[in-house]
Amino acid sequence: MSGTAELPADTLARLEAEAARRGVGIDVVIAELADRLPAPDSGGKRRRLAIAGVGSSGGTSGHARDADELLADGFGSD
Repeated sequence: MSGTAELPADTLARLEAEAARRGVGIDVVIAELADRLPAPDSGGKRRRLAIAGVGSSGGTSGHARDADELLADGFGSD
């Protein structure tokens, strides 16, 4: 498929530099960037990354506001 887009000069320069760095055509870089966009039928919802929530404890303790107290108690020391 073919298309035409008017891009600011600095945007085009960044795309061309990335394509040259990888040794691919600018079309490949644009296609990879477009693949990161939500599907047209997704209603604009973003995908949740599979890694998100890996560190979630599910509990109600361990908030950032408690970090000073945890460190004072020796958390993380050998």
